[in-house]
Amino acid sequence: MATHKIDAKGMQCPGPIVQVFKTVNKAAKGDIIQVEATDKGFVKDIRAWCKKTGNQLVKQGTKGPAYTATIKKA
Repeated sequence: MATHKIDAKGMQCPGPIVQVFKTVNKAAKGDIIQVEATDKGFVKDIRAWCKKTGNQLVKQGTKGPAYTATIKKA
């Protein structure tokens, strides 16, 4: 199992989700994707994206000015 990190700070919607999509497509089942984004919409977008795609949203939070998400590829 690998961990992939995405720095999407400074990107506006849909940039962070596009980066997550590209990374998840390259990742293996069970891999962890850690994302940092500053776009406020990312908080609800990543929840909806995980629900729609079946990937698991393990954790959400903040780190300084960034919103964070940890996703496990289904």
